[in-house]
Amino acid sequence: MTNKADRTGSCIIAGAALAALLACTTPSASAHEANKRMADANALAPADTASRPAPQSRRPVARAEKGPYYVDFRARTAASWGHAFIWYGKTSERAVEVAGLTPAGDTWAYVLGHLTWVPSETGASYGDLDPEYLTASYRVYLNEADAKRVFAYIKKLQTSSPVWNAETTNCTGFIGDIAEFMGLEVPNRWQRPEAFVNRLKEMNGGRQMVRLSAE
Repeated sequence: MTNKADRTGSCIIAGAALAALLACTTPSASAHEANKRMADANALAPADTASRPAPQSRRPVARAEKGPYYVDFRARTAASWGHAFIWYGKTSERAVEVAGLTPAGDTWAYVLGHLTWVPSETGASYGDLDPEYLTASYRVYLNEADAKRVFAYIKKLQTSSPVWNAETTNCTGFIGDIAEFMGLEVPNRWQRPEAFVNRLKEMNGGRQMVRLSAE
């Protein structure tokens, strides 16, 4: 993206065309999503987990290896490019915390965000809690001490991300910062959210347990 004067006209035309193609964008969840935050995280778990066959033996499952807390890197469909975000919380609780980076406002805020920086929102957006929109998921588990550090970082990142831009400060970059803080290998952030989450899982060998290095 460039700010040169000879590109201004083409940017405006491109923005107008993009607006015409968009029927909706990612509005704030506000009261709608607030009422749904008590959704059962396990019931809405990734499809590949839900489809696994039941164990054939009665051997005890090594649940301690997974840890009691989780961060779930997720991607879903949207009106245009898609959206990347995270779920995080405690496996034994129904409450789901959601964090992601979206433009605040309506379709025009999204269009304008392709030309410059616009105000952002960092909580749940429409569709983040609906399993039918899910396109990719990579869940990793944490022990309690590491979870406290990661969750605090997520909250800090939310408060320190006041703007959104489609190319420089976007949703994949936001969850990529979280993955990097957790010590995960992070792919190129300028790709579709579904591809980003799938590549994140691939680069880390699908590992399920994450342990942070000592401070």
